[in-house]
Amino acid sequence: MAHPKRVEAEPRLGASYDGDLAAWSLEQAGHLRQRAWAKLDIPHLIDEVESVARAERNALTSALRIILLHILKWDHQPDMRSRSWTTSIRVQRLAALERMEDSPSLGAQMEDLLARAYRRARIEAAAETNLPEATFPETCPYSADAVLNRDMPWPEASNEKAGISSEP
Repeated sequence: MAHPKRVEAEPRLGASYDGDLAAWSLEQAGHLRQRAWAKLDIPHLIDEVESVARAERNALTSALRIILLHILKWDHQPDMRSRSWTTSIRVQRLAALERMEDSPSLGAQMEDLLARAYRRARIEAAAETNLPEATFPETCPYSADAVLNRDMPWPEASNEKAGISSEP
């Protein structure tokens, strides 16, 4: 199947930030390319640039939250360990490391981001494990190094855990 051609949308002149963000963005990009500084919507451009930084922080925080959730479950329900937890941890670690490669300044914010991620991970861990929230420490018990590098070995396959032999 042939891929459709990429179509560059033409910005609509006078696009409104509140009325059509996509058209406004294309128009602003055009003004930047043309160095038409007087035509730029500076207050909204500032907001949008700042929102990019927030989005990067939020994406890293989200990856950390998922890692923390599964580490909490791993530590508090060892009999329930699954390959899906290990997979989730590994995939989200890669996502977190890629975010930090793309935006190295996020590394300096790691302690704050871990604390933010942990608050949500703790609530989710309590809900998913049916354990009281007080079971989990109020503050993150893991260092950034542990969150990003702690060994999480593959658990046995579920049929092996249940004592079911895969042999005839």
